[in-house]
Order: sequence, then structure tokens, then C-alpha cells
Amino acid sequence: MFLIPVWTKSTHIQYFANLCRDEAPMVRRIASRNLGSLIYAVAESMGLSSIAENGPISTTLLDLLEVLAGGDQPDSVRLHTTENCVCFGNAMTLLRGKNASDQSIMDQNEEFITTRSTALVKRILPLIVATIDDRSWRVRWTAASKFASVVQAFSPFKGTMDALVPAYEKLLQDPEAEVRTSAALNLAEVAKTDSKVYPAGLITEDVMDCSEDDSGSQERRVSVAERLAQRVMALTEDDSENVRAALAMVATELAPLLGKDVTITHLLPPMLLLLRDSTSEVRLNIISSLSLLTDVIGDELLSQSLFPAILELAEDGKWRIRMAVIERMPLLAKQLGKDFFNDKLLELCVGWLGDDISSIREAAAKNLKELTSLLGSEWAIQHLLPRVKAMMENPSYLRRMNAVQGIVYMATAMDINNAQLEALPILLEMACDTVPNVRFNVAKGLGIVGPLFNQFVYESQIIPILALLKDDPDRDVRYFASQASDSLRNVFDREL
Repeated sequence: MFLIPVWTKSTHIQYFANLCRDEAPMVRRIASRNLGSLIYAVAESMGLSSIAENGPISTTLLDLLEVLAGGDQPDSVRLHTTENCVCFGNAMTLLRGKNASDQSIMDQNEEFITTRSTALVKRILPLIVATIDDRSWRVRWTAASKFASVVQAFSPFKGTMDALVPAYEKLLQDPEAEVRTSAALNLAEVAKTDSKVYPAGLITEDVMDCSEDDSGSQERRVSVAERLAQRVMALTEDDSENVRAALAMVATELAPLLGKDVTITHLLPPMLLLLRDSTSEVRLNIISSLSLLTDVIGDELLSQSLFPAILELAEDGKWRIRMAVIERMPLLAKQLGKDFFNDKLLELCVGWLGDDISSIREAAAKNLKELTSLLGSEWAIQHLLPRVKAMMENPSYLRRMNAVQGIVYMATAMDINNAQLEALPILLEMACDTVPNVRFNVAKGLGIVGPLFNQFVYESQIIPILALLKDDPDRDVRYFASQASDSLRNVFDREL
């Protein structure tokens, strides 16, 4: 591999420094975008010498980072400060990793690395914190969207989280809803760090000088997740529905980090508030993410609050919300168990077959297949089939047609014996319906379920009905019956 001489690297860095100080804002913007990558590349190629007191990172590159993060720079330049700081943190972690790979080198350089990285991180932290108070909401939004990466890069350094967590909490209270939304989406990832921090309100003189190994200090520290959990309640009252919706997507991920007792104390109350939120999207998001919460505390505490929220969403005026609830029904059935589902949610699932929107009715039919696969054929025969069969008597042909579709989907998820004895006779019976739309859906259904059965069932039960439908007065019925007949003939002819 061709190695570039040190003096050549220094020359290239100086050229880059000149670009960072160029008079044209556009040039400085592009230089700022690439500064972080350069810092990481220099650390990777030059090793520990890059962070020595006379090294290029210490003497040149961090100076450039401070210059480009200055308040006199345009927003488009300051916008890259957070990413550049992340690259610096990753570079320090890289140097630590390289050093740790050789124990003898580690013993010699551990003090050097600790001293130099601590000194350099002290210069970087104020730049990160400054982005939180930047006058431009775009800069603050960028900081909020990348804050999980910031935490990941700097959490290995002692004391840094005592500066970063309060900064993150300020983002959660930013005047701009877009910034708060972006910060809320990072809540779970920020909370996953293993570092301990001081509780809110307890401030130390110099966070970088406070060792996390100090026994008195350690007793007062709490996990990042526990501290942030106390902020969740305030976010549930945010004026912006987008913030609350973002919170509902990620807040339950805190539960495994907090444990049962803290979850019940600090996380459960705001989650129950979100279940009763006035915005349907918020309620939908929290229902979609409840599995982590129920895994920690069980479903008993949630069941009574969960059902009213689901019921409201199931009857929401926006059909897309109803569609989303249908798609989540198998997950809810798995989370809450058969008993709760049978008592509270089963009628909803069948009732959607009669929705005014065709897409909802079709999704409801497919949902029956998912439920049958999840809860078993016997459960479907006992609880679903009687209700779906009752819809066959509905005066509306649309309801009967969707009932046919539901039977077809359920049959494909059943074991062959139950599909033949329970689902197929209902389907065959509907071939005599008075409305052609129902009859041609029977023909289509037979084409789908026919391959499930053996030759005897095909010849004795399916062929006679398809022959009857092929002579139907309605041309659409004849067409779909011929299609199904030809398809099944090809399947069974191959098996002979």
C-alpha cells in the first residue's frame, strides 16, 4: 500500500484549513460538511500522534471545527456542527480501540489517551451544547435528529452524559414543534446508553471532572432512561400532535430499560394518557407499540384502558385509521391473549366485513386468515365461522360477498381436514346465491382453495359446482368459473 508522507498530509490539511476560512460561504459550507470525515481519517491514519499537543487534530482541525461552529457563520455552515462532533467522538473511540488491541501498548499509553481525549472532549462538548441554543431552528433540528449518534459517540467518556442529557432535555422543550418531534423520535435510543447521570436539578461544577466511579457520586446517579422517563409526562401534554405521535411510537421502548416498578411509577401513567389522546394517530401509535410495555408489566393493568381506545379507533371517521387498526389486530390478539380478544375484540373483527368502505371489508377478510393462523383452526371454527356464516343471510349482497372472501381466506389458513369439513361446505352452498357477484366470488374462491384438497374432493364436490357455475346465466360468473376450472385442472393433472 502506498503511504503518504507526514509532511504531505500536513500540507493537505493546511489546504483544507484555507478552504474552511474561505470568503465564500458556499465553500465554507462544503468544507464544513467534510470536516468530520477528515478528522476521522486523520485519526485513523496517524493514530495517537494526531491528538498529541502538537498533532493536527489538536492544533488545526479542532480550531477549524470551533471556527465553523461560530455564531458568525451562516446557518448552512453551522448545520454540520453536530455531525462533525459525532465524527470526532467516533475518532476518539477508534484510537481507544486500536490502543486496547495491544496490552503492552495500552499500559504505556492509557494515561496519555485518557488525558488527551478528556482535554479534547472538553473543547467539543460546548460546541454540541451550543447547537441546542442556536438561533436557527434548522441547526437545532439537525442536532435533535442526530442526538442518538452524539450519545453513542461520547457516552464512553466519563462525565459527558451529565452535559449531554440536560442538552437533550432542552431539545424536548424547544419552541419549535419540528425540533421537539425529532428529539422525541430519538428518546429510546438516547435512553439506551449504559451511562449513569445525576438526577434532574442536581448540577456539578465540572461534569468532566466528576468520576462515575466515585462511591458518593455513584449513589446519587440514575440511569439515563430513568431520568428521561420523568420527562415523558410533559410530552404527553405537548400542543403539537406530531410530538405526541412521535412519543407514542418510541416511549414504550423505555420499559425494558426501566424494569417493572419504575415503569409502573413513571411510564405507565403517560402511556394511559396517550391511549386517551384526542388525536387518532397518537392512539394508534401507542397501541402499535404496546408489546414492550405488556412484556414488562403484563396486560392486566392495560386491558381496561386499552379496550376503549381500540373501540374509538375502530369507529374512527378516517378509513385509513380503521385500516391500520385491522392490520394490528393479530398483534393485539397475541399480546392480550385469547380470552380478552374473544370477549372484547372478536365482534369488531367480524363487524368490519360490513364496513362501508370496500378496502376495509377486504382487509377484514384477510384479517380473518391472520387470526386463524395465529389462534388455530379449532378456535376459528368455534368463534369465527358461526359469525361469518351468519353474514351469509345478510340482505346486502356486498356483506355476503365479503363473507365468502372471509371463508376463503380462513380455509387457506386451516388444516386440510377442517378446511374440507367446515369451510368448503359453506363456500359451496353460496354458489346458489341470487346475486352474480356473490356467485363469481365463489368461483374465484374455489380456484384458490381447490389445490388444498385431494383428488376425490376435487372430483366429487368442486367439479360439479364449477360445472353449474360455467352454465350460469351471467357471463362474469361463467368467465370466473371457467378460469377456476382450468386452473384446477392443470393442478390436478400434474399430480396424476
